[in-house]
Amino acid sequence: MNTPTPPDAARSGSALGLLFRQTRDAMWARMEKELAAAGHDLNFSQFITLKYLATSSAGVTDLARLAYLNPGAMTRLLDKLEARGLLERRTDPNDRRALNIHLTPAGKAIWSDIEQCGQRVRECALHGMDEATRIQLTRLLEQVRDNLTSSE
Repeated sequence: MNTPTPPDAARSGSALGLLFRQTRDAMWARMEKELAAAGHDLNFSQFITLKYLATSSAGVTDLARLAYLNPGAMTRLLDKLEARGLLERRTDPNDRRALNIHLTPAGKAIWSDIEQCGQRVRECALHGMDEATRIQLTRLLEQVRDNLTSSE
């Protein structure tokens, strides 16, 4: 779906936030479509959670922050993934009140497949860009993020 080109005034800096939002939404929608086509009943937040857990364990609060969910919503998301046998909660050996979330062998197996979905979406998003442009785009986006999140 092509978005109509806005008038010149709307393409100014005041529309930058909208462009970021549209890009994020398009990435999320494409990812969910890619996951569904590969036979995985996962939404983008579940994908992000599995992606993070593929390389380390984490607590609910950290995962919620990563997926832009509140802790209650993350708990429900984790309940669903745990019911499917993709992750497990383990007591933190240093703090019995805390839980660490880990992928199960089934979670690791599904990750190897859904990681390919993510790569296809990234390739789609960066289509027509050479490696130098891809690197520059990433650096620029990181700079924008860091500019907006740095404390003054």
